[in-house]
Amino acid sequence: MIGWFKQLHTAFGASFLWLVCLVYFTQGFRSFVWTAVSYQLKDNLKLSPSASQFVTSIAFFPWSVKPLYGILSDCFPIRGRKRIPYLTLATLLSLLPWLILGLSDFLRNTRIELMILLTLQNLGSAMADVVIDAMIAEAVRLERASFAGDLQSVSWLSMAFGGICGSLLGGYALDNLRIDMIFLLFSVLPALQLFSCGLVEEGSVQVKAFPEGSAFNGSDMTSGIIDEEEQFSGEKSKISTLRRKKSQKNTKRAPTTEKIFQAPEKNGSSVSPWYQSLKMATYTLFRAFRQPAILRPMAWFFLAHVTVPNLSTVMFYYQTEFLKLEASFLGTARVLGWLSLMIGTLTYNRYLKKMRLRHILMFTQVCLAILTVLDMVLVSRANVSLGISDKVTVLFGSALSDGINQFKFMPFLILSGQLCPPGVEGTLFALFMSINNLGSTVGSFVGAGLASVLNISSGSFDNLFLGIGIQVLCTFIPVAFIFLIPKEATGISA
Repeated sequence: MIGWFKQLHTAFGASFLWLVCLVYFTQGFRSFVWTAVSYQLKDNLKLSPSASQFVTSIAFFPWSVKPLYGILSDCFPIRGRKRIPYLTLATLLSLLPWLILGLSDFLRNTRIELMILLTLQNLGSAMADVVIDAMIAEAVRLERASFAGDLQSVSWLSMAFGGICGSLLGGYALDNLRIDMIFLLFSVLPALQLFSCGLVEEGSVQVKAFPEGSAFNGSDMTSGIIDEEEQFSGEKSKISTLRRKKSQKNTKRAPTTEKIFQAPEKNGSSVSPWYQSLKMATYTLFRAFRQPAILRPMAWFFLAHVTVPNLSTVMFYYQTEFLKLEASFLGTARVLGWLSLMIGTLTYNRYLKKMRLRHILMFTQVCLAILTVLDMVLVSRANVSLGISDKVTVLFGSALSDGINQFKFMPFLILSGQLCPPGVEGTLFALFMSINNLGSTVGSFVGAGLASVLNISSGSFDNLFLGIGIQVLCTFIPVAFIFLIPKEATGISA
């Protein structure tokens, strides 16, 4: 282990490794402060479960537009640098809201102002996540490409360790500290991250304008997509036909693409190179994503979120108000969730990655439906009749749900990586993640709407059993659209 770290230190440098570990640790440690936000909305602002979930969903929306941050940093360098200035800006956006909320009682206890500050904070965190991913991708190119998996492992371990620490300390902090102090304490991490940005050196970049008559051919960056479509066809003759059609199609489109990306001179000066770069990135992203081989699987993962109402905030209210579970206990349950997530990842890599993704995803949806029934058992108090305590039921459900959810998230990550064509891997992967995050956000809105329609509120959980029953039925809806997933796709090949 020590030798492994020494190799990474030699390849990337101590300051870069420290920054990567710190950013990902902070992302995981966010559970420390967001647990406090949940109690702030419930206890101090006295919001209903649906209103609280609405505020949280709005606040997390910046995670749904991550490609914008990638395109921004790729196409518009600041003083010749594409990463560190944006990471510094993102860190400031992550830091200032927590300082303001910790120092201002009025802003902390006003719903609109609190929602705006939390949204800005998530904007900074999401931007930092995109930028650090881009820095990792650039760092492992060429001679250091052999360390790509190692650097990703360091990132994952840092985030998991941060999540475990944040969950353990978050519950303890809520039992012993005021919420404003928790906000101020957490601000130490982004402040340290801001300082660490100055330790990493980044070379300047130069973007040259395209000479007159030159063109960017979008087909070059999307040529890999053609092969993806062919893999989903079982007949060689159809594959050959598809290749000919695609080749003719790209040939016909070449003049149009040239017209779009050519940089004609105007009054002796060429069009801004940054504008050209932005146009190229946007057009390539659009052209890549509209391919059926990419669009269909991403549509399934989006539907898998939006068709199932998310009632997590309602269950949080039920567990804290009706079951009287302490914050420290809920933190412990979240730690089990992180451990289960890690075990789920290892299990998938060891036993499931050779299975067809359709089978894995169907199995996951069925298991999630069964685990949701466990919430019905908790709400109906059937567990007490069986002699099983509420804490054991919650711990068991928390441990299993995160592990099972990982069986759906791992195929998403693997399929996303397989579908990314050469040249736009980073931006397109960020788009895939944004689709996943947007689906989760919409699912939260659907859950908030369902809670509102059923009149589930703080202290009134009479219809919660019905709401969870509807959630169970909705969990099977994505199974009907499983045909959108490539039939022969596995965790090894698509």
